[in-house]
Amino acid sequence: MNSHSTGNGECVEVAALDRTIAVRDSKDRTGPVLAFTERDWASFIDGIKAGRFDL
Repeated sequence: MNSHSTGNGECVEVAALDRTIAVRDSKDRTGPVLAFTERDWASFIDGIKAGRFDL
């Protein structure tokens, strides 16, 4: 599991589970979890790197 924080309390945790990538808010461990296929996660990361989600 990896976690990332911007320093202002906006933290997420990412875990690789079998062939699924799970993402959750680290402050709400019992809250909802987003689940991605490995392919969708890789596409998402590629989009971040390419700046497709920049405002």
